[in-house]
Amino acid sequence: MPDLISILSHLFSLSAVLAIVAGIGAGLVVGFLPGLTANMAIALLLPVTFVMPPTPALLLLVSVYASAIYAGSFSAILLHTPGTSASAATVLDGFPLTRRGQSNRALRIATFSSMVGGAASALCLLFLAPPLSRISLWFGPAEYFFLALFGLSVIGSLSTGGVAKGLLSGALGLLFSTVGLDLDSGYPRFCFGFSDLHSGLEFVPAVIGLFSMSQALVMAEASHQSIRRKDISVIGRWRIFPRLREVKVIKTTVMRSSFFGILIGILPGAGADISSWVSYNEARRFSRRPWRFGKGSIEGIAASETANNANTGGALIPLLTLGIPGSPSAAVLLGALVMQGLVPGHEIFDRHASIIYTVIIGFFLANLLMGIAGMYATRHLSHITRLPNYILIPVIVFLSVIGAYSLSHSLVSVAIMLAFGFLGFLMRKINMSPAPMILGLILGPFAEKGFRQALILSGGDLIPYLLKSPISLILIALTFLSIGATVWFGIRKGPKPAQKKEKA
Repeated sequence: MPDLISILSHLFSLSAVLAIVAGIGAGLVVGFLPGLTANMAIALLLPVTFVMPPTPALLLLVSVYASAIYAGSFSAILLHTPGTSASAATVLDGFPLTRRGQSNRALRIATFSSMVGGAASALCLLFLAPPLSRISLWFGPAEYFFLALFGLSVIGSLSTGGVAKGLLSGALGLLFSTVGLDLDSGYPRFCFGFSDLHSGLEFVPAVIGLFSMSQALVMAEASHQSIRRKDISVIGRWRIFPRLREVKVIKTTVMRSSFFGILIGILPGAGADISSWVSYNEARRFSRRPWRFGKGSIEGIAASETANNANTGGALIPLLTLGIPGSPSAAVLLGALVMQGLVPGHEIFDRHASIIYTVIIGFFLANLLMGIAGMYATRHLSHITRLPNYILIPVIVFLSVIGAYSLSHSLVSVAIMLAFGFLGFLMRKINMSPAPMILGLILGPFAEKGFRQALILSGGDLIPYLLKSPISLILIALTFLSIGATVWFGIRKGPKPAQKKEKA
């Protein structure tokens, strides 16, 4: 590792500090707006970095990456509208707290958890990057297939309307994930003659529709009410930092979710949305109060937000050490590295060590500054929940349409968003959660691709090929444990204990 004084002198130069601050600001804005993803923000800023030196250019991009993932929690908690797909799980517990007048509590837990998860992943990136990056080399098609099955095994426990409705919602998600060209033959499936569907149903418009548009339709039923059900004054009661008792409740969840976020981030293709859902389910499984999940649990918020921010540093580990991006955003960052003349691998740590270690430490600093900026920004954003619905509905619809259209500049994306919005509204009317459907949409292609590749590589001996890896056997055991735990808790689920009234 190069001289620490040299690194700090580069990190605290005017250009580097301005790059971090600008990246955090841009990321907070992009993350708050539905449909504008972190990789889109990085791609838009990529041309700006052409004329910048390598260190501030990379600091700008990694700061945008970290803060955009975190800022998706703002609209998820306040408006039932995840700013990014990685914040979809945050909706389940963040919005119920907002409806009870506890948006302050939800936002400070999300901010604290995001900051800790991002900082933990930056430390792992700094000290453990080379050995941890080798984990991704152990995963082949079989391991990815069983990883997807493990993720799908939590579908039944994600629904607040019962296991049967959760399984139905998840099955619909898997069905929708099959739309598009077949992986092997290229034959169009369920496209009904529409060439625009050959690439499949886009995930982000589906998420915007299921959560954002459905919420606008629900709010339209009571247009003169507001989101906040209790008129609690923000001034005088606002807390920037979590209470000590809140930290005690979520500390184990934060540590566990940091591990899941970093580990899943290392795996190429497994993004922040997968890590947030897996961590959310594991938090519910190990919680002493699982009945609170989906109704305003701070553990659920902490699990989702810790994991999706921990995923950012995890995705950078294989990027810097092997040149393998762990997420779409990391893939854009790979292009930025190449344009700056930095080749990932051992060479980047040997020849350009001062630049890379400056960026890694800057990434750690950006996560801390992001948390501080977010804690102050959320105080003003929370006033949104006091506006009447007839003002918020046009805003949510406008942002949903713009967010869906901005992805591919196609009205087909808008049509997909509207269709899923109406479907989400009907699901909410019959108390069916859209969360399992989202998980099916995410993991369906993931599982199919792994299975198809394993089928080809096995040469006809599929079962021995799938079971030859110790990682596959571990994932199979975890899948059965997950299913068994869901059934066990469903059978033994007795009358819910009286919930104590919690203070904001």
